[in-house]
Amino acid sequence: MREIEKYIENMDITGEAPVNEPERQYYFIKKARDYVKSTSEEIGRPLTFCVTTFGCQMNARDSEKLVGVLEKIGYVEEPDEEKADFVIFNTCTVRENANMRVYGRLGQLKRNKKANPHMMIGLCGCMMQEPEVVEKLKKQYRYVDIIFGTHNIYKFAELIVTRFESERMVIDIWKDTDKIVEDLPSERKFSFKSGVNIMFGCNNFCSYCIVPYVRGRERSRNPKDIIREIENLVADGVVEVMLLGQNVNSYGKNLEEPMTFAQLLQEIEKIEGLERIRFMTSHPKDLSDELIEVMRNSKKICKHLHLPVQSGSTEILKKMNRRYTKEQYLELVRKIKEAVPDISLTTDIIVGFPGETEEDFLETMDVVKQVRYDSAFTFIYSKRTGTPAAVMENQIPDDVVKDRFDRLLKEVQTISAEVCCIHEGTTQPALVESMNDHDETLVTGRLSNNLLVHFKGDESLIGKIVDVHLKECKGFYYLGEMV
Repeated sequence: MREIEKYIENMDITGEAPVNEPERQYYFIKKARDYVKSTSEEIGRPLTFCVTTFGCQMNARDSEKLVGVLEKIGYVEEPDEEKADFVIFNTCTVRENANMRVYGRLGQLKRNKKANPHMMIGLCGCMMQEPEVVEKLKKQYRYVDIIFGTHNIYKFAELIVTRFESERMVIDIWKDTDKIVEDLPSERKFSFKSGVNIMFGCNNFCSYCIVPYVRGRERSRNPKDIIREIENLVADGVVEVMLLGQNVNSYGKNLEEPMTFAQLLQEIEKIEGLERIRFMTSHPKDLSDELIEVMRNSKKICKHLHLPVQSGSTEILKKMNRRYTKEQYLELVRKIKEAVPDISLTTDIIVGFPGETEEDFLETMDVVKQVRYDSAFTFIYSKRTGTPAAVMENQIPDDVVKDRFDRLLKEVQTISAEVCCIHEGTTQPALVESMNDHDETLVTGRLSNNLLVHFKGDESLIGKIVDVHLKECKGFYYLGEMV
């Protein structure tokens, strides 16, 4: 970050903007500073911002980049969007009700904008990649200032300058990109752990999912850039990284010198000072024997794997375009558990996919009983306009879906409580993440298997990995004692 600041300070903004990235963005960051500074002097106080993140960890990581730019140009964070001068919604569009939430929040901000002539509203993220959304915003939400998508988030400072100079709605949406811009500002939410993008986009086209249409095709970051980023994070106090991608198992396929995800993990493991490595999300069709072997031998990869099954019915999996069968998934789980016996497995399951029969649903229940997940994110199928599944025949009646969902949830929760209890009485390392929300004498730590443990401690422990005796299992978390 200090090197970035040096670059920005030395930028000459009297001439034309550089063509190459990231120098071009450094130019616009410095230019934006002047606009923010003069506005702050005019109103007699610092300008404030509030970034609200909807959706996944990829979006959360993108929001850290937005915050990094805003702080670099002189904005000060304000957690209450009702009071902020610049409100940004980083949107999700996996489910249509996520879109409705954004429209609702936008409506509430209209009166704030009228009362505050210096206020700006920005919209970015997956929802902005849908042409009909942008058309609606142009017609019904003219008071929005900046609209951009998932592919050009690196241009944020440039778009802010454009808005300051034009005083009109700025829209910059790209349909797709092969561009990855490195070395831009980012402000981490946690000092001791960080998400790290290793790739962007998705090539899988599951029939229920809008993500490939809004995030674009897969493109992997250069391994040297990933290693350099993690080395810098570790030098700045980070002990745990979460490697992020829509499907990390297909990392490296589009690189000039192909590299597998397993090989990347082995390189990351060599970084001194890095204690823990997590990753998500893993598509079962691409999880290789090589990766299982690396996980078996690793000292740093956490004992947790998120492996979305979505359905236990081979017939439904085919309709979902998941490209594996029930039997292949169960065999994969067997191999993983054999290699890493103490692994914690979590999953995603969709109930009520078009054409799902009671027999199909019972196949899903069978997988849950055989695998015995530590936890599962269970979803009622949500029709997503623009996906093949949305126009499939045999959409399932709501009452049938609700009954299946309730039965599945009960089974998942019963098994989770049993599985989580097996660690009771053991002593395990935990990364202390925060003070406890409900008891100020306790801290909350995360075990390698992703479960939480609460135990006596103070703020000085936050960010440290300490050994904790797991005294009592409370179903989905532990009460413990530091040893």
